[in-house]
Amino acid sequence: MDADQLESNSLVCEQETQEENKLFIVIISCIAAIGGFLFGFDSGVINGTVDGLKVAFSADDIGTGFNVASMLLGCAVGAFFAGKLSDIYGRKNILLLSAVFFLISAWGSGASEVSLEFVLYRILGGLAVGAASVMTPAYISEIAPARYRGTLTSIQQIAIILGLFSAFISNYLLASYAGGSMAKLWLDIDAWRWMFWIEIAPATIFFVGLLMIPESPRFLVANQKKKQALAVLSKLYGQVSSQKKVDEIEQSLAADKHKPSLSDLKHKHTGKIKKVVWIGIGLAMLQQLVGINVVFYYGSVLWQAAGFSESDALMINIISGFVSIFACLITIVYIDKLGRKPFLLLGSLGMAITLSIMVYAFANAEQDIHGQLQLGEYGLLALIAANVYVFFFNMSWGPVMWVMLGEMFPNQIRGSGLAVSGLAQWGANFVITMSFPVLLASYGLAFSYSLYAGFSVVSFAFVYYVVRETKGLELEQMSD
Repeated sequence: MDADQLESNSLVCEQETQEENKLFIVIISCIAAIGGFLFGFDSGVINGTVDGLKVAFSADDIGTGFNVASMLLGCAVGAFFAGKLSDIYGRKNILLLSAVFFLISAWGSGASEVSLEFVLYRILGGLAVGAASVMTPAYISEIAPARYRGTLTSIQQIAIILGLFSAFISNYLLASYAGGSMAKLWLDIDAWRWMFWIEIAPATIFFVGLLMIPESPRFLVANQKKKQALAVLSKLYGQVSSQKKVDEIEQSLAADKHKPSLSDLKHKHTGKIKKVVWIGIGLAMLQQLVGINVVFYYGSVLWQAAGFSESDALMINIISGFVSIFACLITIVYIDKLGRKPFLLLGSLGMAITLSIMVYAFANAEQDIHGQLQLGEYGLLALIAANVYVFFFNMSWGPVMWVMLGEMFPNQIRGSGLAVSGLAQWGANFVITMSFPVLLASYGLAFSYSLYAGFSVVSFAFVYYVVRETKGLELEQMSD
């Protein structure tokens, strides 16, 4: 390539960048990320309502546990079918459907009079959470330019944490104002019911915001709607690059122009599942197998065992929330400069070390006459290690796994790849969440956390040897 041609290409690139509507891209990415906020809020709101559920439904511990965990049943199903259905009806329409489910679930969960009714509404909320968990990063990846795609997709993790944090704060304020979660609040209705109804506001904002965003141009091209795709791409990137991008997307799809389907996950000639699908499943499962939800779901119990008061435990959870947000901000700034793999590798190493320190603290702890763990002098060590662990997770596997899933699959199999990866992610979430109490009762904290430390080591090896870097690559350059 001679100097004149290089200069010509440079001028074209500069013109494309100037025509790019960056503000519009950021705004619609933030609207899509509200799905992540609702993902976090819906997951966190249940924590302040447990006592109210017990009394309202006269539930025993097993019944209450199922009421609390019922959402996870919907999450796995929602993630799987959202990925598949988005190839038929579009990314935007599935996000709109999830917004409707969030609204219905928020209202119904607070209005339920019997346990079965409550569980059905929570499962509906789980469908919404599962759909949003895979569709938000997919949509952002499909409308954002490669050079800052990782930054925009990482916003989802901050949105999830803000959603969790907002639910905790909302529950606390409502309970404080009413005098307890079971006390009467506005309209002489129990405060715990209002905790669910608060979610109606952000769910409504999500629905209205989605009406204003365009459909994914990748979906439009895959469904032979090139004129509409061209209009969307022109609005996103400008006239210069829109037709070129449509051609690139079209060339990346199946040669016979058939619509994406689950069968595309297999190699046409060998019948074997494509390597990229196994990588997606591995990333999705390992994000949960490192034990992050144990720290989130059982954090207050752990810190009280370490000798901290209940109010101290609440404050520690708030501190962990700020640590998580700070870690995500680091990722947002550097992920498109350093790449995805360095963050994942650093996170795996950091989590393996900090979890091992926690295992050491738990192994050396004593038990009182009631069998309660007393960390004593190791309490501060465990506290620091746990918060550093949370920092490493939220700087790496928390946001980066979703970034990778949203962009690593070729256009032809993105919806289907997200479907099976999302199912694996929520399945692993369920296994870890439900198995921890059993492991705790049978083998203790030290053994449980040693398993998570072991999976952190496995995650390092998995990323180092198997995962491909996707930094700077256009979605049309992703391979099987």
